[in-house]
Order: sequence, then C-alpha cells, then structure tokens
Amino acid sequence: MRTVKTGPNMNDARLGEVLSSAPPLLTDAEAMGLVRAHFGVDGALKRLTSERDLNIRITTPGQTYVLKLANPAEPAEVTDFQTKALLHLEGSNLPVPKVIRTTTGATEVITPHGTLRLLTYLEGTPQHLTPRTPAQARAMAAMAARLTQGLAGFAHPAAGYVLQWDIKQASALRPMLAAVPEDMQALARTALDRFDALAPELAGLRWQVVHNDLNPHNVLVSPDNPDEIAGVLDFGDMVHTPLICDAAIAASYCVDPARPLDSLLNFARAYHAVLPLTADEARLFPDLVATRMLTTLTIASARAQAYPDNAPYILRNVATAREGLAALAGTPRGDMINTLETL
Repeated sequence: MRTVKTGPNMNDARLGEVLSSAPPLLTDAEAMGLVRAHFGVDGALKRLTSERDLNIRITTPGQTYVLKLANPAEPAEVTDFQTKALLHLEGSNLPVPKVIRTTTGATEVITPHGTLRLLTYLEGTPQHLTPRTPAQARAMAAMAARLTQGLAGFAHPAAGYVLQWDIKQASALRPMLAAVPEDMQALARTALDRFDALAPELAGLRWQVVHNDLNPHNVLVSPDNPDEIAGVLDFGDMVHTPLICDAAIAASYCVDPARPLDSLLNFARAYHAVLPLTADEARLFPDLVATRMLTTLTIASARAQAYPDNAPYILRNVATAREGLAALAGTPRGDMINTLETL
C-alpha cells in the first residue's frame, strides 16, 4: 500500500492505495476524444465532484451520460465488479444507472489513464439538498432494502476486496483516530471499542454483495416530492459483507440528533417491512450505525488533512456523522436494543 502523510506525525497507509491516490487527470478535449472514439457520443461536458475517480457529465440532444474514469490505483477487476453489478440490475425496476456499450459492444475500455465507462445520467434532486423528514427516511430504508434484494445472488471474484469504508474493516481505523477532532476523540474510541467487541458476531450473519455507500450525495429524490427516492448512484464502494452493514450505512444518515431512538426505529421498521431482519441483525444494528458514523468521521478527517484542496468535498458528511454519533452515545444502549426487538 502507498504511504501518505496526513499530518505532521501521521501515516495513513491504512487508507489503502485507492483512498490515498488523487483522482485521475484528463483534459476536457481528451475526455471528449475518448468518448467519441469508443462510444460515438458527442456533447457538452461538465465536471462532477468525486473523491477518487474522474466523473464528467456529457449532455447530448437526446440523452445525458456520465463518463467515469476509474482511479488508476483501482484494480481492473474491482471496476469490472461495479460494471457487472449494474448489468445484474438491468432487469430490475430499480432507479440505477445503465451501462452504455461501446461501438463494438464492450462495457469498459482500458486506457492509459484508467478504466473508462459510460453510464446513463439519472435525473433528480440530490437528497442532501432537501430537508430530512421521517417519510424520506422510510423511503430511503425501503430503497436500501430493495437494492439489497436486487443484488442478492450476485457474485464476483473481486467482491471480497478490502475497502476501509466497509464497516467490517472498522478495527483498522484505530491508527487513524488521531485525525479525529479532539472533542470527538473519546466518543470515537468508545464506538470503536464497542465494534471490536461485537466484530466476531458478524461471521454468523447473512452476507452478500451490497451497495455500501447509501449516503445523501449518492441518492436522488423526485423534484416534485423530496420524500420519493428517484435514483441511486455510485456503486464504487460495493463489497461482500453482512447485509445489515448496508442497512446501517443508510440509517446513519437518517438519524435525527434531536430524536435518535425514534428516528432509528423509524428507519429500521421501514427496512424490516421490505427485507425482514433477523433478531441478531436487529440487536447489532445500533452499534453498526454508530460504527459507520465513526468510519465517516475518521476517514474523512484523515483524507481532508492529506488533500486540503478537496477538503470541502471530503468532509461533506462529517457534520451529520458528528451529530449522530454524539446523539447515539447519549441514548442508553439497552433502550435502543429493546426498542428494535419490537420490529
């Protein structure tokens, strides 16, 4: 793994090569040349924000696309994993991007800059720009459950790769805790200690390939009804992991700090109505939600130090994670577990 300095005395090799590599560079002219040559598409370009990859929106008179150039540090089989998952979902009614074939029928193009793909652009309002409501959280829970159902049975050789954003890898965060703001250090260490204690139980849960990053920047809602989920983006963090971890990720962005227990139950019930949770999954759910908040806080803090120019984007979900982690820490754990037994 590549070693990157994230502070005066900090080494974040634990982030992994992809997370510690800058996004690929490509001029607009180079990007358009590749799209014309391989997909026969020409249009207006607009660059989109991304943590690891290069994403460019291409608008034509009849269709809008997203050009995705994978981070050169990302193994080709991992990019193929993401592409194959979208192909697996093509027969579903889920609002996810469709893979555009090249003029020769290929789904990916290997270039000196990285693996190139073209996907359909989904219309909708980014969820993070809309008010959070209990109804929206229920809709998000239902969509998360439907997406997990859609991915059930999907397998790929790269599904078991190590990604630090995967909740089950949380123990490896410990060397990076120094990057967490000082006022959150105690809560962060307590949350990680709790995860370490429950981690052995994960092996006995249901596992499958999951989206693994249902945050409000990867979800679109209907412009006419922000409580209706219109699209799910960015399959770049998919992994094979306990499916309850995926539910916990989505729930971590739906916890209302003013009413953490009620909002957690609101999400869990809506998820359970579509994809019923086992008793063990429900019992571990609150701690896994807290672990995702800890993961967001820790990785984002470390990466913001490493890439200060991109810090606003990297830190976009930190405020929610801070507030949520503090709120859950202030809620008796027994109350959360007892409440979730009522699903």
